[in-house]
Amino acid sequence: MIPFQLILKNFLSYRDATLDFGGLHTACICGSNGAGKSSLLEAITWAIWGESRATIEDDVIYSGAKEVRVDFTFYNNQQKYRVIRTRVRGATSVLEFQIETPAGFRPLTGKGIRATQDVILQHIKLDYETFINSAYLRQGRADEFMLKRPTERKEILAELLKLNQYDQLEERAKDNSKQYKGRAEELERSLDNIKSQLQQREATKAERAGLEVQLNQLQQQQAVDNVQLQSLQVVRHQRQNLEEKLHFVKQQYQNLGQDCDRLHQEQLAVKSQLTDLEAILNQETQITDGYAQYQSLQSQEEAFAVKFEQHTRAISLRQQQQQQLTKQIQSLERQLQQAEAQLEALEQQERELQQILAKSAEVEPALAQLATARNHLNHLDQLQMQVNPLLQQRANLQSQLDRTHASLVARLEQLQATENQLQSQNRRQPQLQQAVIDVGIQIEELDKKRVYLQRVQEKGQERRHFIERLQTQQKEYEKLLGELEQKIQMLQNPDALCPLCERPLDEHHWSRVIQKTQLEYEDTQGQFWVVREQMAVSDREIQVLRQEYREINQQLSGYDTLREKRGELAAQLQATTDTQTQLQQIAAEKHNLELSLQGEYAPKQQAELQQLDQYLKELNYNEEDHALTRSEVERWRWAEIKQAQIKDAHKKQAQLAVRKPELQASITEFKAKIQSEQVDSDIAQQIISLEQQIKEIAYSSEQHNNIRQGVREFQSWHLRYQQLLSAQQQYPQLQKRLEDLTISYNGRLADQQKLTSQIDSIVEQLKSAANPIEQINTLEQQIANRRRELDEKIAHLGRLEQRVHQLEMLQKQYEQEQEQLKYCHQQQRVYQELTQAFGKNGIQALMIENVLPQLEAETNLLLSRLSANQLHVQFVTQKAGRSGRSARKNTKLIDTLEILIADARGTRAYETYSGGEAFRINFAIRLALAKLLAQRAGAALQLLIIDEGFGTQDTEGCDRLIAAINAIAADFACILTVTHIPHLKEAFQARIEVNKSQHGSQISLSI
Repeated sequence: MIPFQLILKNFLSYRDATLDFGGLHTACICGSNGAGKSSLLEAITWAIWGESRATIEDDVIYSGAKEVRVDFTFYNNQQKYRVIRTRVRGATSVLEFQIETPAGFRPLTGKGIRATQDVILQHIKLDYETFINSAYLRQGRADEFMLKRPTERKEILAELLKLNQYDQLEERAKDNSKQYKGRAEELERSLDNIKSQLQQREATKAERAGLEVQLNQLQQQQAVDNVQLQSLQVVRHQRQNLEEKLHFVKQQYQNLGQDCDRLHQEQLAVKSQLTDLEAILNQETQITDGYAQYQSLQSQEEAFAVKFEQHTRAISLRQQQQQQLTKQIQSLERQLQQAEAQLEALEQQERELQQILAKSAEVEPALAQLATARNHLNHLDQLQMQVNPLLQQRANLQSQLDRTHASLVARLEQLQATENQLQSQNRRQPQLQQAVIDVGIQIEELDKKRVYLQRVQEKGQERRHFIERLQTQQKEYEKLLGELEQKIQMLQNPDALCPLCERPLDEHHWSRVIQKTQLEYEDTQGQFWVVREQMAVSDREIQVLRQEYREINQQLSGYDTLREKRGELAAQLQATTDTQTQLQQIAAEKHNLELSLQGEYAPKQQAELQQLDQYLKELNYNEEDHALTRSEVERWRWAEIKQAQIKDAHKKQAQLAVRKPELQASITEFKAKIQSEQVDSDIAQQIISLEQQIKEIAYSSEQHNNIRQGVREFQSWHLRYQQLLSAQQQYPQLQKRLEDLTISYNGRLADQQKLTSQIDSIVEQLKSAANPIEQINTLEQQIANRRRELDEKIAHLGRLEQRVHQLEMLQKQYEQEQEQLKYCHQQQRVYQELTQAFGKNGIQALMIENVLPQLEAETNLLLSRLSANQLHVQFVTQKAGRSGRSARKNTKLIDTLEILIADARGTRAYETYSGGEAFRINFAIRLALAKLLAQRAGAALQLLIIDEGFGTQDTEGCDRLIAAINAIAADFACILTVTHIPHLKEAFQARIEVNKSQHGSQISLSI
């Protein structure tokens, strides 16, 4: 990953900043403590991985801002990418990932942040933890590996190589082993329990046979009692009909009594109303006189109401005119106040202009100094316009040269990685061939099981169709049994008809029909139970088939995975056939690239760069002189401002001299208008006219109130007059109503006498009829008791059948659990072996043993360049130790990770080396670890960030660090160092200076 451009908006201490990495090979990020140097690196990690030092996501947003955005563009494997991550405070983040094409950037963004993050990791092949342990050398980590004890170094190396995942696998293997062990113990207990239950099978079957005989006897007795009960129920039904008829007649008699009472009450109510109406009709003369006096008072009140309306309207108009006059006068007074305020403001402005005009003598000398400084600034501006394009062109040329060199180096590293991968694939060809054969054998076995699974499925469908047919037959038999039961119940009636011809039956034919129907019922019931038994057997067969189907289907779960694996292995095997040709092509291309890197590349750009440097030297442009001249112009600009103020003061003074007399005349005019409006205006005359009209109306509120009081007092005569009219209309109607009620009352009394004779007749019939209720209750009690006994025995029989079925299922379960027990013992042994394999002494130890030679070779390669082939390191993972206290002192090997260091004088301890040598050793080991981690992640280490705490180094140590960085610079496309020491930043040609102000951190790039 090679950075190209970083754009920040409201990120940590940055408000708005842009940093171009183009042309940067080795650069220093410098600035004071807290300026925001580390925030640049935090912006890169936050944009790509969403990780930063902030514990809360909203903490990355600049204080007071609502939204943060980081736009990071970089190269990876000669392809240009761009990542844009934004976040709104209190909301979710948005992540965009793009790739550059000839038509511009094309999005690679997924459906969500997690999907887009996965796409980014697939392209850059680095996660956050690998990045900070490889490309990012953090402060205080250079000598950490060397200062640890030998036994602790292995733990640090395992942590960096992410071997802790094998610890998790070991724990999972242990848990699975414990689970299978516990499952095996549970199965053993279950098998013992099932074995004891299976011993009861024969006794349960014998008990079921005896219970079926008892059920048949009870069902026969129940049938005899049901026939006798039906004959008694017919007699009871006849008696119930008579009782219901008696109840109905009594209900009618009671209803007629209620009607008589109601009619009598209505007669009394009508008589009372007639009495009241006669009293009102007798007062007709008195009511008519009172009503006439009420009408006279009401006419007088209406006349006064008209006068009241006219009086009120005139007063309202007078108030409106008075308000309008007051509003006009107030408007004129406000205009008068505004004019007086403007006149006072003009006088204040005249005094201020006099103060400005008094400073005219100081401006002339300052204007001369300003003109001189501006002439010099114009000259430097023209010179800058010539220099800036040349500087930009020079930066572009240098960037092109650096990119060309970096691309050549990256391509060489890519070819080397491809060559190693192809060689590894070539060595794997025999293993791939054997793997293809093994997978093919497994697929053939699973194909056979798939055919058998299809047969099981077809058999299960056949059984389900058979059960559906049985269910149809069962419904038909249930329907037929219901019809036969209904037919038998009908035949129990002494007056029963033939079910076929509907003719009366004599005793002989009745016996034959009942016997034939019962035989048909028993035959149908037997066929019904046969169908039920067949359904139970078919259901058990389907359960067995389903279990077998699940087991085979579980075995076939890996069929598709095996087919995909066979395809992948075949493709890998096919790819290895062209490996030799590709290796030859890669070797030739590597040779050409090495020749290009050793010789001159891009000669045209280098020659053009030298010409630009010569021309810039001839122009002799100095940015500091330019800045000083700008400051001089700014220092004398006040004279120009003062001159403009003086000219403006002369102009305003002339305007004020014209405006002042106009305002004085306006004030006099407004005062005259106010006096005229109060006396001579049209509104004032209208007010006088309205006052005269109010006097002419002569409305008296006291007289009006007296008349209103009289109307209220005589208003009751109006109500009594209405009652009189109503009484004259209702009196004949009520007389007719009273006659109708009398006729109805006499008719109800005659009907009551007829019902009394009917009641006496029905009571005589009930006395002569027999009552079989006691016999029916006795039979019903016997039938209910026997039904409960039958239900209990049927339930017991069902439990016994269920128990027999459960014992058969337990037998199958017993066989299945025996197989599961074998499988659990086998899986327990497998996971015990996996626990040992994933442990510290298993795969982890083997991986460390395989990694250390590569780490040692890379360290010595870097160390030879840093020390001119004077230093060499060796990693030792085991050493001889002593065990026991016997005389022979037997030795054994102890796991360790010691680092032996050798120079021209031999092998010595790490502590005996000088500070410079120790630093080079630490730096080489740390950098080799970084390269190793990046390579294991599948990425080329093209970017290196060093934050090793230069503040802890003396001058000589800092020089050694700079020399080490320069020695390895050719291995990386971009190296960034972080420091706040002024002495160090001068050692780097490219500097990224970070300064913090009130508007946030600012970035300036010096090349």
